[in-house]
Amino acid sequence: MGLLDFVRNAGAKIFGGGDDAAAQAATDAAAKAQQRKLERAKKERTLLNHLKAMGIEVEDPEISYDGGVVTLGGKVATQADAEKAALTVGNVQGVEAVNNNLEVTHPEPEAQYHTVVSGDTLSKIAKKFYGNAMKYPVIFEANKPMLKDPDKIYPGQVLRIPALGD
Repeated sequence: MGLLDFVRNAGAKIFGGGDDAAAQAATDAAAKAQQRKLERAKKERTLLNHLKAMGIEVEDPEISYDGGVVTLGGKVATQADAEKAALTVGNVQGVEAVNNNLEVTHPEPEAQYHTVVSGDTLSKIAKKFYGNAMKYPVIFEANKPMLKDPDKIYPGQVLRIPALGD
């Protein structure tokens, strides 16, 4: 049959082009919304994988990410596990708040929190909260596995400060 010639700007406008600006804008908006949804799902998977990599056991974990706010759902054994889970996902660049909705099987009193500032050490923090700088291992242990070394904390990091005896 051979090559057929057509007028390029005539015919059905199924590509969203031409003079139908409203249809093109709707298509663009839908594509952007879909892209945001995919990016959000990727961040949620990444946060869930990070939580698992830290060895924090969450039964039926649910994580949602919306504009810097993470919402955690699922079930954990202890209050310490719930707090560590929140700290694990909260101490991630791009996260500004964590809504901790984890159900705790064995409830306990909540720990205090401390945001590290320049010049802080675990010893200084222990002195502030416990009155004894030598209690820094309590804070270090309470923040494992997020902390790997008691000398490696950074400004802006949020640490869990349990009551003595935890």
